Amino acid sequence: MTPPDSTLPMPTSTARDERLAQLRAAMRLAGVDACVIPSSDPHLSEYLPGRWQGREWLTGFTGSVGTFIATADFAGCWTDARYWTQAATELAGSSVHLMKIPSGASLLHIDWLAAKLAAGQTVAVDARVLGLSSARLLADALSARGIILRTDIDLLDGVWSERPALPPAPVFEHAAPFASLSRADKLAAIRAAMDELGADRHFISTLDDIAWLFNLRGADVSYNPVFLAHALLTNDSATLFVAEAKVSADLRARLLQDGVTLAPYQDAGAALAALPLGTALLIDPRRITAGMRNAIAAGVTVIEAVNPSTFAKSKKSALDAAHVRATMEHDGAALCEFFAWLEAELANPARAPLTEVAIDRHITAARARRPGFVSPSFGTIAGFNANGAIIHYRASEAAHAVIEGDGLLLIDSGGQYLGGTTDITRVVPVGATSEAQRRDFTLVLQGVIALSSARFPRGTRSPMLDALARAPIWAAGIDYGHGTGHGVGFFLNVHEGPQSISASAMPEPHTAMEEGMITSVEPGIYRPGRWGIRIENLVLNVATEPTEFGHWLRFETLTLCPIDTRCLHLPLLRADDIAWINDYHATVRARLAPHVSGPAAAWLQLRTQEI
Repeated sequence: MTPPDSTLPMPTSTARDERLAQLRAAMRLAGVDACVIPSSDPHLSEYLPGRWQGREWLTGFTGSVGTFIATADFAGCWTDARYWTQAATELAGSSVHLMKIPSGASLLHIDWLAAKLAAGQTVAVDARVLGLSSARLLADALSARGIILRTDIDLLDGVWSERPALPPAPVFEHAAPFASLSRADKLAAIRAAMDELGADRHFISTLDDIAWLFNLRGADVSYNPVFLAHALLTNDSATLFVAEAKVSADLRARLLQDGVTLAPYQDAGAALAALPLGTALLIDPRRITAGMRNAIAAGVTVIEAVNPSTFAKSKKSALDAAHVRATMEHDGAALCEFFAWLEAELANPARAPLTEVAIDRHITAARARRPGFVSPSFGTIAGFNANGAIIHYRASEAAHAVIEGDGLLLIDSGGQYLGGTTDITRVVPVGATSEAQRRDFTLVLQGVIALSSARFPRGTRSPMLDALARAPIWAAGIDYGHGTGHGVGFFLNVHEGPQSISASAMPEPHTAMEEGMITSVEPGIYRPGRWGIRIENLVLNVATEPTEFGHWLRFETLTLCPIDTRCLHLPLLRADDIAWINDYHATVRARLAPHVSGPAAAWLQLRTQEI
């Protein structure tokens, strides 16, 4: 689970009321009865640059999934179970209602609009940040009730006087040895896929697709090394729509050698409008906004399919995997240093109070000492006892817990390295733990083991694997309200597709598991107000020997860090559970020992002892 980073100050209750009043005044002036503000930007990013954090600016809710709707007499924020506790806290004291939905893909806010508004009333949403698929669903639902949909207006612009500007961070090259394929080779592969689909042009808006395809990285989104851009490919050229000041002259020249020219960021829509009659344009309806779709010139044949780059970047090459394995050793060594420090602090009766905020500082400092480190891959979650039950909890200087007494400390963290992206969750005991806590921990670990040990046919739809991790937890009558696994990029977004091990995801063909994909395995159990437990490793899809029934895959666990066996309830473990734990810890010890010394080495030996 990876929370977003907020770039906006938390608004006071008075500020929220004033902003909502200003929005309603703008709605009345424009003749709008309901305003929809999605958690989105022109690239349909999960984590947003400050300019498009409008929902947060209005409400104070910082979760990465949520849709805000305001009418003349109602305001609500729709979000899923991962954020219910967080949203209830952050929306407290405001007039914005928490509207609970079963998953981030829920359409309940659309159903609500269709039910609450009358024929002839008007709903406004900015097409520039509205996904094409969502726009189609919204249009269908509203038109069936005679409700008018306006997508040509951004009501925030008129009321958000201090709206952030576009981020200015420079673009840089992600080159050899870490980029296993050259830019020219990647462009050639995407053009071959375009040809198979009958397209002579391809428009891309998603930032991680663009960063991967052009072997470029940036810092326009917190924690994700991407930059704001659109791209238009032809059979023999490519245009990158990006603020030219972000690209150095040397890099511009190297791009030109590969047939890539630059154009102003804001000119992407005009380029679509200028496409010649008869053009066959490939777009991904899940990864383009309605605004960009509306800009496409009449007379252009539009071909809709998943971006070929989405599939290509999800399947890491053998060289990519080798870099990730090396990165995991450095990341694991940093964690050994951190956990050795943490245990020493917890055991020191004379220490100053230890807070959740300090965890973030120390774990990031440990990673920063490792080669190739660039930044955290998300804001560290450090939740003690009740805070650990808030799935996307984020401690702050203003609101955090002191780690003292007895209980469980959940730490979810990750790093961006030139050689890969990491994401790991561990839970450690503080003082004494109860049998109930140890039972929950053991069930969660059994879920990790069950999924990590799976063997499955190549092409298995990833959502179908979700139940494997839940089965031991279900057997105890318990469940958790988030997906079990997300794809992870290669020095890219910590969340990527197309695979998703989640019961709420549709098992469509594009979710098929293929060799080289990296995915998280992270079941959990959450007791609101008491404790939360999640154990997370990253795994790599690797091929096994084929059988008469076809080609098969298994998972190689990439993450290297001990799992705290002090939290186990040993009577629940089966012999194969114990064998998995001991084998995993033997691997962790062998791989990390060359990279640690002193207290970190001693801690590694202690925490990887056989059970």
